[in-house]
Amino acid sequence: METPLYKNQPPEPVDHAIGRSRGGLTTKLHTLVDGRGRPLVLLVGPGHGHDSPMLPVLPGALRVPRTGAGRARTRPDQLCADKAYSAKAHRTLLRRRGVRVVIPERTDQQAHRRRRGSAGGRPPRFDAAAYRGRNVVERSYNVLKQWRAWPPGMTNSPSSSAAAPSYAASSSGSQLRRQALAA
Repeated sequence: METPLYKNQPPEPVDHAIGRSRGGLTTKLHTLVDGRGRPLVLLVGPGHGHDSPMLPVLPGALRVPRTGAGRARTRPDQLCADKAYSAKAHRTLLRRRGVRVVIPERTDQQAHRRRRGSAGGRPPRFDAAAYRGRNVVERSYNVLKQWRAWPPGMTNSPSSSAAAPSYAASSSGSQLRRQALAA
């Protein structure tokens, strides 16, 4: 019996952001957005991968040019994320970079800390008022997903995969501004 061709394919190059899943070849878009929902960093990763391993890469790719003279900003004031990014390693990395972390703690982490008693340490600081602003990230994704000219799983290289969403983000800036004003 002959093995099907799709099982013996060579591995994808490292710079290709193609992931295999039951639905075929897929990609996943990872973004950092500012407080108004404008994408600052767009990275394309394999669709089957978890979001959490991309967190250390995203702030490293951040470059916000200054309006006047001087080097670009590379450190955000704060980072809001959901519970998927609540790992201790992520919090430590962001604190070392001087970024204020606004990530809720998962319930299993809370239970583990309580189970250890006084050796479990203090809970991480969480600003609920700042976390309410995370909906800007979700609205930014929705604007990109509504732009139908970009088929996420159809391109092979990260440069061509990230070009369309960055164009969509820049061309839909007025729509994001309208949404921010309405909120």
